Amino acid sequence: MLRVGIASFAGQAHLSGARDAFRSACLMSHDRNAKPPAPAGSGHTPAAQSTHSEINEFLSKVKNLAPATRTGQRSRLIFALDATMSRQPLWDTACQLQADMFREAGAIGGLDVQLVYYRGVGECRASQWVSRAERLASLMEQIDCRGGHTQIGKIIAHAKRETQKSKVQALVFVGDAMEEKLDDLCHGAGALGLLGVPAFMFQEGGDVIAGRAFREIARLTRGAYCRFDPGAAHQLAELLRAVAAYAAGGLRALADLSARRENTGAIKLLEQMRF
Repeated sequence: MLRVGIASFAGQAHLSGARDAFRSACLMSHDRNAKPPAPAGSGHTPAAQSTHSEINEFLSKVKNLAPATRTGQRSRLIFALDATMSRQPLWDTACQLQADMFREAGAIGGLDVQLVYYRGVGECRASQWVSRAERLASLMEQIDCRGGHTQIGKIIAHAKRETQKSKVQALVFVGDAMEEKLDDLCHGAGALGLLGVPAFMFQEGGDVIAGRAFREIARLTRGAYCRFDPGAAHQLAELLRAVAAYAAGGLRALADLSARRENTGAIKLLEQMRF
């Protein structure tokens, strides 16, 4: 059992604010870049090549988003992760990288983060809102990954409930699979989009079905999608820092982030967002 700071939530809230159009948009949309789904029983489709161009695409989409909050104000970011059994290596990496989000946002206006994760049979939990990296790390260290199916719908429904209480600037989700009805996820994403909460969907690996779902969720919430290489901590770190900067200070904060970096791929990508 988990100790202090973690509260359970179950089920998806009724999404009365979403329209049937979101369901139609999901069914009618076609991603020209995605491959056809793998045949049943074939397993996950592996990534074919490096993902630098996809990170570039993600960052390009971010530049079209409106500022999340004014400089000087603390922002709220939901940090959601898949904690099923296969995700233990990524979980350990995320424990270390989450501090970077606080550092980037701290110089702008501060960041409050809520950890949300799912694992096992129907278990989906959310932490308290925390304002310090060490506190979030402590919460994450108490959690071990367990086998189970994805529960992305619960993540989306929870984000909706939280922003109805107090504005959430961004939802970040990191995972590698999707085992739910895409129709239902799109319906929930549409409702979240109506509330102005962009979902930043980060996919580890190259599972085609997950990639298609993540793209649709990002599109319907006016967020962004990006795939990163399995085990590539530096790629995930760049993405988390970029979203934290956006959540805390909008596009100008991303430009400032670019100016502070040394010669890495992230600098060149972020410099494209200058305005």
